[in-house]
Amino acid sequence: MTLTKGAATPPSRTARGVLTGVGHLGQASPLALPGRRRFSLARRALAHWLGCAVFALILAMTTGLGPHRIWGACAAAGYGTAALLAMRDSRTGKRAAVTAALLGAVVVPLVVLVVSGAAQSEVGVVERSGALLLHTGSPYLPHPAHTVDYNPYLPGMALFGVPRALFGDGPLTDARVWFCLTFLVCMFFAGRRPAGGPGPTPAGAVSLLAAFPAVALPLAVGGVDLPVVGLMCLSLALASRGGSGTAAGVAMGAAAALKWTAWPLLPVGLVLLAVTAGRRTALRAALAALSVAATAVVPVALADPHAFVEHVVLFPLGAGGVRSPAASPLPGRLLAVYVPGGAALATAALGAAALGVTVSLLIRPPRTVRAAADRLTVGLGLAICLIPATRFGYLVLPLVLAGWFRYTSKTGIRRTGPPLRESPPHRASGWSRNSAAGS
Repeated sequence: MTLTKGAATPPSRTARGVLTGVGHLGQASPLALPGRRRFSLARRALAHWLGCAVFALILAMTTGLGPHRIWGACAAAGYGTAALLAMRDSRTGKRAAVTAALLGAVVVPLVVLVVSGAAQSEVGVVERSGALLLHTGSPYLPHPAHTVDYNPYLPGMALFGVPRALFGDGPLTDARVWFCLTFLVCMFFAGRRPAGGPGPTPAGAVSLLAAFPAVALPLAVGGVDLPVVGLMCLSLALASRGGSGTAAGVAMGAAAALKWTAWPLLPVGLVLLAVTAGRRTALRAALAALSVAATAVVPVALADPHAFVEHVVLFPLGAGGVRSPAASPLPGRLLAVYVPGGAALATAALGAAALGVTVSLLIRPPRTVRAAADRLTVGLGLAICLIPATRFGYLVLPLVLAGWFRYTSKTGIRRTGPPLRESPPHRASGWSRNSAAGS
């Protein structure tokens, strides 16, 4: 065959993989990562794990909380080992680094804390609420007198304390274990991709996320916000995949039954469904979400309305009989403490922020899961900053939402829309056709 001027042939699959740096299996081509680039990535991984180790070590030396001190010591060793392994310029070294970080920052401290019985106060509150739910039908004490008597969570959170109420003390009945499992399972299914699609596996993405200090710390010590954000991410992922909308609605309702902080998910997720799958699908999801949330919340609220309002409404707003210990120096807290009538001002600002996010959903609705996650991140970030009784730990919600969907959309775990089409080959000129015919 003679090549002539103007003739063009479509590039082969292998050639496209070399030119784009991505092979037919979605893996990086060796030619796409020259030695200098691989060295840069290795240095970046080394800096990441060293930074995590420094943070854990500083926390271990400065915190006054026993569980956090244990986590810091274990995590510093795990992250330090991960930094050493990351220096190996190979895929095996990267996987070993993530494994070492997971063991040091999640598995080992979680086992130590569960066996020793050391826990954050939230864990005891949830386990007590599970026992109260079984014996009285309400997870709330009727007359709370001290801070630890309050349960600021919605009734669904008490389910994590039911295993200990049913089966007694034991490693597998600890509420932290169920927080951790719920979060990991939700994030795994939130990261599922089409068979053969590009990008890392969901297990790999979840492992990297769980090893990050902002997530690893609450996983080990018992952060109640992780199952909430796990269900929120799962809800948005299901909403972006279309379908009937029922599964997304059930996940939204389950998140809404745990904490008030999950309720901004409902308008954002439903608008995403309405834009991508149609109004009927969004309506079906709304009915499913409200049914699940109402089933968990309404019976308990009606059983003892006074206790429900005292625990779940007044206490988180800093207006209960006992002040909430959540006192991070964020704007809402500063207004409530140092400005006359500041609590009312903070609450009004919170309402204005919620109205602004709602208006933005109507004017410019999100059309992708990443856009929806960003909108929810903004709303939650504003709410956390403006609530009079707040703490820095709540920031794990917007951090996970923003980071997870940015990472998965960047690496291609989930891609929506029509498949990419190859550019058609250029037409050969008349001169080349004639030349080819005469050759």
